Amino acid sequence: MVNRVEVTPAAAELIRSLRGQHGPLMFHQSGGCCDGSAPMCYPEGEFRTGQSDVLLEELRIDGVAEPVTFWMSRSQFEAWKHTHLTVDVVPGRGSGFSLEAPEGVRFLIRSRLLTAEETAELDR
Repeated sequence: MVNRVEVTPAAAELIRSLRGQHGPLMFHQSGGCCDGSAPMCYPEGEFRTGQSDVLLEELRIDGVAEPVTFWMSRSQFEAWKHTHLTVDVVPGRGSGFSLEAPEGVRFLIRSRLLTAEETAELDR
């Protein structure tokens, strides 16, 4: 099974910690205005999604009871639909709105093009 979004072990560890502090979580991939195109982590439901958003993945994280949803605006998805995303974490300050900001780290996206085989499977 092909996933559009995955997480690194470091990101999974941070997600488990944030889940323990804040409850169920969600991500919304920022469009790049003020947040530098960073994945923003919120308590599930705090960021309102709607018809203009696409649910890319329900991330299954070991040690987290429920899936962590990963959203992106539909217009941004049109530009990124051929891309596989990996959520990672690095030292530094991200946006003050994302839950990891007080931890002295920030989530970031590492990307690569999907292979022809991955694209075909996702299109089914």
